[in-house]
Amino acid sequence: MRILLVEDAVSLRKPVVKALKASGFAVDETGDGEEGYWMASENPYDVILLDIMLPGMDGHEILKKLRAEGNETPVLFLTAKDTIEDRVTGLRLGADDYLVKSFAIEELIARVEALGRRRYQKSTPVLKVADLELDSSAKRATRGGTELKLSAQLFALLEFLMLRAGEVVSRADIEEHIYDEQADPMSNVIDTAVCALRRAIKTSESDAKLIHTRRGMGYIIQEPAQ
Repeated sequence: MRILLVEDAVSLRKPVVKALKASGFAVDETGDGEEGYWMASENPYDVILLDIMLPGMDGHEILKKLRAEGNETPVLFLTAKDTIEDRVTGLRLGADDYLVKSFAIEELIARVEALGRRRYQKSTPVLKVADLELDSSAKRATRGGTELKLSAQLFALLEFLMLRAGEVVSRADIEEHIYDEQADPMSNVIDTAVCALRRAIKTSESDAKLIHTRRGMGYIIQEPAQ
């Protein structure tokens, strides 16, 4: 999943970015409100982490403008304010969650994972397709009970495909949700990653093909035909 973090305190932003990337997220970051609004408007993020007190444009104004434009990306406010009035204001503007500083990184990651699942109408961190199972919280994937060895990039790719199981996912969608703005993947990188993922989820006990190519459209992961 791809995350946007808009937080002007470098002392907080940098460790949060590091922790999110270590958990397999693609992360874009900024400390400026106006730039954050532009980034949120231009890119299809899965979750936006938004400070309230920002230079250029505050978090409330950013969220208000995004929702007015029909942008329904889940937003989690990060703020030092902890009054009922502050929470109510944010929620009424369209925020999905609210986390008060200082927070534990583990809680932040858990909330981001939950918001990301909600975006794809998933209520549990465990995703299943046939005998393939992925636990997004434990960062563990198995096939027929055998644990799979996946790099962070392949895990993120598998998770994205499984969140949209039964749907054709275009190469552009994969690029937008798996890579951050610093990456510049060549067109064949997606195809290479999918080929590597196919090999990685094939075991001696389970070799049925689950990831299929739809020529000219993209990829789909689904149960094997009976």
